[in-house]
Amino acid sequence: MQFVDKAKIIIKAGDGGDGCASFHREKFVMRGGPDGGDGGRGGSVVFLADPNMSTLLDFRFARHYRAAGGENGRARMSSGKNGEDLVIHVPVGTLVRDVESGRIVADMNKPNRTRIVLHGGRGGRGNARFATPTRQSPRFAQPGQKTLEHEVELELKTIADVGLVGLPNVGKSTILSVLTSAKPKIANYHFTTLTPNLGVVKRYDRTFVLADIPGLIEGAAEGAGLGHDFLRHVERTRMLVHVVDISGCEGRDPMEDYLSIRSELRQYSERLAELPQLVAANKMDLTGAEDNLELFREELAEDGSNVQVFPVSAATASGFDALLDAIVKTLAILPPAYEFEEEDMAETHRYEPGFSIERDGEVFVVTGGSVEYLLDTTYAEDEGSMRRFQQFLIKEGIIDALRAAGATEESTVRMGEWEFDFVE
Repeated sequence: MQFVDKAKIIIKAGDGGDGCASFHREKFVMRGGPDGGDGGRGGSVVFLADPNMSTLLDFRFARHYRAAGGENGRARMSSGKNGEDLVIHVPVGTLVRDVESGRIVADMNKPNRTRIVLHGGRGGRGNARFATPTRQSPRFAQPGQKTLEHEVELELKTIADVGLVGLPNVGKSTILSVLTSAKPKIANYHFTTLTPNLGVVKRYDRTFVLADIPGLIEGAAEGAGLGHDFLRHVERTRMLVHVVDISGCEGRDPMEDYLSIRSELRQYSERLAELPQLVAANKMDLTGAEDNLELFREELAEDGSNVQVFPVSAATASGFDALLDAIVKTLAILPPAYEFEEEDMAETHRYEPGFSIERDGEVFVVTGGSVEYLLDTTYAEDEGSMRRFQQFLIKEGIIDALRAAGATEESTVRMGEWEFDFVE
């Protein structure tokens, strides 16, 4: 299966159903009162962290996701049915980010976790709700709340306790296969691993998740190679094990390799560079490894580094006991995996409270969510509806705001397609 760790999709919550404007009709009953029912609430968009998923591949082919709208209200005080929620399954570790605002609106960091990202629109009220002792036959109803489309970016960040990092072909995948039951692709060439591989390590009564992060190269923090694609999978780890080829069999200097990867981690994220780190000096079974290990430790001391170095050989599966004990001891004192701060989605509904007033020559133009909502719920031919319109202007402070902006008895006010004279 192709591994995909980024995708963009369009999501939309369901619109609220419209309220119904109707009157009771029955044989021998004259002038039945209003009996319009309320509209149903629209369905919400919910994300669910599915432990059985490991890639965002499905979202490359299906990009539009809409929750069901609420049904309209009906006569006889019958309310419309609520729209069904849309549940979108994503792999554990997926971040959901609003493209327009850049906000992280969901961090699906735990199996089976759910998060409502978009709430469905409210259902409109039927005309029975607007009946009062002085307005006994309202001929209007409230439309349902309309919702907006949003583009969100899905970004999968692998969740693991320990990340294996290092240059290509230093033996990370072989180490993973030795310590866990994972079966990563292993070969003697660079970039054999192109996707993160996970395995569970059991040590005494403790278990932890180990991730083999694909090989990094110099310039990875700027995106060289597949730098950004690989580095994002280190962000959730609690600690790092830096694997170096201590044999130098490819003509590389272990100290230069170590410093190069440290530099890339720091350039990408200061937090990554500050994670607890151990060094696994791999390929100790090869000629010259012992001498290189001694020199490597001396160079680390000269550099002022107190990082622990553990000589191991993935080829012979030797030297790992001390490394595993150090990992377990370090994890025991570390906080849980890093969690991203979530924010609510901006402007989830078409009608957002508030209004603004601007001058267009001698005309005062009133705009905003409150105004749009008011116009959609007002019927000019109905006297009761127009009285409600006037009361709304007063209650929302629009009349006072127009007066403060300089409107007088001779001024013209425009709201949407409506124009009328300002009246004190």
